[in-house]
Amino acid sequence: MKFSTVYPLYLAKVEKKGRSKAELDQVVSWLTGFDNNKLQELINEGVNFETFFQQAKLHPNACLITGLICGYRVEEIDHPLTQQVRYLDKLVDELAKGKKMEKILRG
Repeated sequence: MKFSTVYPLYLAKVEKKGRSKAELDQVVSWLTGFDNNKLQELINEGVNFETFFQQAKLHPNACLITGLICGYRVEEIDHPLTQQVRYLDKLVDELAKGKKMEKILRG
């Protein structure tokens, strides 16, 4: 699955709940280490999630992301790529639910 296909869905989800693109990009940047230029470059290239996360430098506190997403406990997912995608899903959900940025960006 392409990140560039899912990113607009993340954006629509957070904007529908009154959050901004800048906040979404801040969350993605915190998790992946990408700046806005690199994030846009990856979207434009149409990379899949595997390539997206291969190029990412996952935040050291990503392991603090816990809870349920799509019926699975994020911290118990064994497959690294699936877990990384679910980390991102969880952060986007928290942003859309109105959680404070300080809480979303663990640490």
